[in-house]
Order: sequence, then C-alpha cells, then structure tokens
Amino acid sequence: MTSEARQSFDYLLVGGGLGNALIALALFAARPGLRVGLVEQSVKLGGDHIWCFHAGDVSEASRAVVSQLVTASWPRYEVNFPELGRTLEEPYCAVRSERLDEVVQRAFAARQGSRVFLGARAVKVTDSVVTLADGRELEAPIVIESRGPDALAGAAAGYQKFLGLELKLRRPSPIAHPTLMDARVAQVDGFRFMYALPFASDHVLLEDTYFSESPALDRAKITAEVLEYADQNGFEVEAVLREEVGVLPLPTRLPRVPNPAVGGPLVAGYQGAWFHPVTGYSFPVAARVASAVAGADPSRLRESVWPALLREQRSQLRFCLLLNRLFFEAFAPAQRRNVIERFYRLPTPTVRRFYAMTLSHLDRARILCGRPPRGFSLARALTHRDRTPPLLGPTPGGP
Repeated sequence: MTSEARQSFDYLLVGGGLGNALIALALFAARPGLRVGLVEQSVKLGGDHIWCFHAGDVSEASRAVVSQLVTASWPRYEVNFPELGRTLEEPYCAVRSERLDEVVQRAFAARQGSRVFLGARAVKVTDSVVTLADGRELEAPIVIESRGPDALAGAAAGYQKFLGLELKLRRPSPIAHPTLMDARVAQVDGFRFMYALPFASDHVLLEDTYFSESPALDRAKITAEVLEYADQNGFEVEAVLREEVGVLPLPTRLPRVPNPAVGGPLVAGYQGAWFHPVTGYSFPVAARVASAVAGADPSRLRESVWPALLREQRSQLRFCLLLNRLFFEAFAPAQRRNVIERFYRLPTPTVRRFYAMTLSHLDRARILCGRPPRGFSLARALTHRDRTPPLLGPTPGGP
C-alpha cells in the first residue's frame, strides 16, 4: 500500500482499553481539532469491567475528563480485619466499561477526522505506522500502544484474582457505602477478602478476592462462597445479574524493556508497567499519563515529556515492587493478612497516596518502619531471594 493511500491522523492509539480511552478523551478536551485514530480488535471499547478508584487519586487536571465516565460514587468506604474496623472519609468512584464505550465513541463521532476502528487487529506497530490485519495502513507522528495485563503474565510472582457477582436483592442492602476489604473471612490461597459495592439499595456487587501465588480460579466454588457470604451478612439475593472474573499480575520483578524501543511506539497501559504492582489498580496512573500526553507539545512528547513520566513512575514502581517482594517472600500465605491490617492503621493521607502511587519519602518510611507485622520471616525472604533472579531495573528508556 502506498503512503498516499494511508489514512493519516495526529495521534494513533492501539488498544481500546482504559489507558487509551483516557488519552483520547484528554486529547479531545485539550485540543478539540485533533485527528485521533483508535484501533481495537474487539467490537467494543473497554471490555467488560468495572474500574474503581479513590477520588483523591485523580489530579485536578484530570477530573473533568474522568467525571464524565463515573457511574457511581460514595463519600466514604470501610475496611474490616479481625482486630481493626475502620471507616475512611475518602470518596470512592466506579466506572463501568459500558459507560466508557459510550462516552468515548460519542466523542470520536463528534470530531471530524477522528475514527475508532473496531474489530481491527494491529499486526505491526511502529513509531509512525500501524498495519492492520486486512492490509490497511494508518499513520501518525505519534503512536501509543496500550495493552492489558496479559502482556505481563511472564513477569508475575503473585496474582490478584477475583470473582464478583452483581446481585439484585429482595430487601435493601445492609451496607450504604463500599467495603473495600472484609478480611475476616477464612484465609485460604494467600491473602483473601470480600469486596462490596452497593450500587443501589437493591443492587450490590460482592467480590471474593485473593492475593495468591497461583492464577487458578475455581469459579463454581468461589461463586458458592460469594453467595454464602451474602446469606451470612444480610444480603438477601433475588437474582445474579452479572459475573466478573479477573486475574491481574502482581510482579516482584520486571524485565528490562526500553520504552519506547528504537522505531517503536510509546508503550502505555499494563504493557508499559503503568499500573500499581501491589494493588493491580491502573486507573490513577492511566489518568496521570493521559493528562501528561494531552498537555504536552507533540514535538517534545517522545524526547522529553515521556522520559520524565517514566522517571516518576520508575521511582514509585521500585518501591512498590519491594513491597511485593516482602509481601510474597517474607510472609507465609496465612500471615499476609497481618501486613494489610497494619497498613490500614496508617494516616489517611498516606493510604490515599499509596493507592494513587504518589508516595512521599515520609510515606515510605511510615510503611516500612516500626515493628514488623506478625509472621515476618527474614529466613523465608532470604530463601526466596536465593531461588529468584535479581531485580531487573529500568533502562534509561523505560521501566
């Protein structure tokens, strides 16, 4: 195909998940006249997900973009452990993939020269050209590729895995705000907790979550456990409306990969390690990347703005990888709940900055210093270290 036959854009986004959706919306908000192309191999954007985030995770610059996606919000949330129950007065928000698909597709339709390519698989991606499986070629001076958690499966030492059921209730929900962790449940297969979001008085999501060494999920068994938890905690189930299952890598080490590679696209999303390796959360980091891309002079994005973003993320990433190594290597599975219970005794601002992945040096000291949680074993940690390769740090080009 000749260059004259290529479709041209100002930005090309490969992958239609959360990261590129936020980048597209931020670009449109900053410069409405931009021509943006977005390539997604599925028939809709965002998959089938509910993303949640703490409102304080998102900067002022990102709030106008993010607010149009929010489908539910609450003024506070709580956590429960055997020796700690705490309510945190921090707003918490949820975004449904259906809403993301609707908002992003509407934004593209309203802007001449921009287009979403659904059901289109990219077979080759460079720094300026994207080749689709049907032979079409798209070009832009800036190409950003963003793929999901599967891109990091080989780097995982642990996993956050979950099965959630959206339930219609016969009677009003016994909770009015989210329970992010009810860790009073039996500790099996690593650190385990129940997660609950009350979308309405008769509509709740209950999710059984594990921080485990294994990605395996027994769906039938966990479904039964969710329904049993509902029955024991006052959720009178009338019907199961929807199921959501996920397995997110929680790495203790990441490979040395340049970002971008010579002649390659800028790499965002999980694929580029733009996520929180302790929690699996990606929303705060994705919003931060989107804001930076939209605010950058395009001529400076690749050479100066992107490397600065990488350095900021790398600093936070190294500390969070250390936390994962301690969590998975220095504590036996049955003792890991003690680590999280101790964490939730920290000041609320530190908890907020942890989730946002904007920890200060003082925050890091608060997390690490003091008496270790029950179950800490230096011998166990050293044994794990003897069996694993050293941490591969970022190259100057990326994480």
